[in-house]
Amino acid sequence: MNRKTRQAIPPAIPQVGQAKRGPQGHIGYLLRQASVALRSAMDRTLTDLEVTTPQFSVLTMIAAYPGLSGADLAKLTFLTPQTINVIVRNLERDGSIEKTAHATHGRILRLHATAKGQALLKRCRARVAKIEAQFGGLLGKDDEKIVRRWLSAVAGTLR
Repeated sequence: MNRKTRQAIPPAIPQVGQAKRGPQGHIGYLLRQASVALRSAMDRTLTDLEVTTPQFSVLTMIAAYPGLSGADLAKLTFLTPQTINVIVRNLERDGSIEKTAHATHGRILRLHATAKGQALLKRCRARVAKIEAQFGGLLGKDDEKIVRRWLSAVAGTLR
């Protein structure tokens, strides 16, 4: 086979679920593939609410753990401090969150969801819950518990 022939015929890329993109694939790749598919689905379902998936993650963590700092959020959401700053600024501008000064460390700002932010989060969660039900339906309840434990253990082991 000459060089020109190799360039003319690109390799066939398998569909999701086939060959290395399916059960035969490397598990790390399969986790990444699933993560990207989830992110894309979340982006699509949140777009008309004018919320990005990272904003949803940040708002979720602020509501779950009131009083978080920006540094705490960066750790919990796997985002950079710079990205957190932009997201927090936008959520605060839109009235979804508010900042309060730490009781003893004035430079540390604590973040809280406002009533508007809680309402927005409720609408976002309803949409994301539909996506989670879609892929959660691929497993039985017992299997889902096993997968949840396994994913948590993977994160704990590799941290």
